Amino acid sequence: MKKIILSIAVVLVSLVSMAQKPEFLQTMSETLSLFSTCKNVADYQALGNKFQMIANVEKSEWLPLYYHAYCYILMSFMEPTDATKKDSYLDIAEKSIVKLIELAPNESEVYALQSFYYVGRLVVDPMERGQKFSALSGQAVGKSLALDPANPRAKMIKLQGDIGAAPYMGLDPKSFCPQAKELLASWDNFKPKSALYPSWGKEQVEGIVKGCQ
Repeated sequence: MKKIILSIAVVLVSLVSMAQKPEFLQTMSETLSLFSTCKNVADYQALGNKFQMIANVEKSEWLPLYYHAYCYILMSFMEPTDATKKDSYLDIAEKSIVKLIELAPNESEVYALQSFYYVGRLVVDPMERGQKFSALSGQAVGKSLALDPANPRAKMIKLQGDIGAAPYMGLDPKSFCPQAKELLASWDNFKPKSALYPSWGKEQVEGIVKGCQ
């Protein structure tokens, strides 16, 4: 009898999960479409908070937390001068990234975002933080590429790091131009696992390639 009850419970849970999936997909798709309307810190904060609300409901889904953290990382880059504000945005992003790693420890995109987050910390004070956070960013992007060597966001972040470090290594930053052009040419060949998966980064590579001209 207990086995029958347990089996029924498992089926019911599965049915509930399946019933919720279309709603989750629709909500996420609609929220993701709002990225195109964001123009300033306030816009990204409002969008990030929407993703946080979804994450509070869909506790087993990692993508809402991913985009919540992503919004706050972008906010730190958009803040022009206030280092305290930059770090406060990154503090919020960090909390979501910690949860992300717990939920999806084998997901390449999670570590690419973590690497991007470390770049944000570095940019707040490059002179004081350069050595520490460049190393942490490199470690995170290395994990990302180990899980998926084709991940274009991980490749882009690594490329940016290599270009930034080039003068300190006695290298010409433009020596990475062929690599940047190759990444841009192959960008659209990478197919995300679903329409909800991250797709950002192409514009950054286009910027690198433009600087090569």
